[in-house]
Amino acid sequence: MSTQTQSKTSPISPDVLVQRARDMIPRLKERAAQCEAERKVPDITVAEMQEAGFFRVLQPKKYGGYEMDPQVFYDVQMALAEGCMSTAWIYGVIGVHNWQIALFDPRASEDVWGAGDTDVRIASTYMPKGQVTPVEGGFKFSGRWGFSSGIDHCQWVFLGGLIFNEGQPPEYRTFLLPRSDFEVIDTWHVMGLKGTGSKDIVVKDVFVPEYRTHKASDGFMGTNPGRETFTSDLYKLPFGQIFVRAVSTAAIGGLQGALDTFLDFAQVRVGDMGNKTSEQAPAQLAASDAALAVDEMKLVLQRNFDVLMNKIRAHQPLDDIRQRSHFRYQAAQVVERCARHTYQLFSACGGRGIFLDFPLHRYLSDMMAARGHYANNPEQFGRNYGSVLLGKENTDYFL
Repeated sequence: MSTQTQSKTSPISPDVLVQRARDMIPRLKERAAQCEAERKVPDITVAEMQEAGFFRVLQPKKYGGYEMDPQVFYDVQMALAEGCMSTAWIYGVIGVHNWQIALFDPRASEDVWGAGDTDVRIASTYMPKGQVTPVEGGFKFSGRWGFSSGIDHCQWVFLGGLIFNEGQPPEYRTFLLPRSDFEVIDTWHVMGLKGTGSKDIVVKDVFVPEYRTHKASDGFMGTNPGRETFTSDLYKLPFGQIFVRAVSTAAIGGLQGALDTFLDFAQVRVGDMGNKTSEQAPAQLAASDAALAVDEMKLVLQRNFDVLMNKIRAHQPLDDIRQRSHFRYQAAQVVERCARHTYQLFSACGGRGIFLDFPLHRYLSDMMAARGHYANNPEQFGRNYGSVLLGKENTDYFL
């Protein structure tokens, strides 16, 4: 192992990582306008996150990672989101891929990091858009996908596709492709999360070897091909549980950032009619409700992963579908709850809130954009959980 790699993987505490993320908050706020204008997180920000070790939190130790508990990963994400939700969003999406690749056949991670550059990053778009044709040794693969967050900063990509077997339900798999096998199409002109650069991916009839695919059923059942190589308890978590939090947790930090912005404003603001914002009931309630919501959602996030990790360490099965559906629904509620509280803060700002130089509106727009993600639809996953509670069969296998 090189001296450079040793320095990157030397022991580090979770508290140090989270503090490094908190130290970035002022810089992220300063770069927010640039991030939106360029429609991608600035290269310098990604370089700083890489140097700080953030992308290594869930990465296998074999390739320079820390293999920390997921709570550390989400604490870093929430801190980053206080400064910039776009930055936190791509961190959540890209960072979780360094966990997911440990589920694949080990040859896949060797393709990505085996040449020695363990900073190589992976983007994704899991829409089942791939046209898949089985061939000897793997698959011919084509398609067009949207919403590949942070793709400008990545050299590989995970893409979703369905394999159709006669007389059987379609089999969903994730396909891993190098940059040379896909084209990026810039379609990212949006009203929120502008800096995520979530562009389209086009693939035209490339070969993907079998070992660079991962079955969703393996992620659900814990029968992943990488389980004999990547043996940390971390990689025994269900894929659905860890991924859905990667696309909802930025909203919790974003709500804290919106609250801090509001408090700085409301404590000194006197409206045009001579009223102090700090003395108005809507402002007081908006602040207190937001503070409680952040606290509650953080506690639930930490508790849920404590439960899952403790079960794994005690060698207990993770087959409680009611519990997994419960946790899934809680993750799906996060963004809508945060958006509602952010709107209450925005409303309590009066006319000042609509000006472009007032940063609270950015948090609100980002929340609304995050709500558009499939995983952040509380109605769909609430109905499934309710059906399970009522004795019906579970219909969600992304748990």
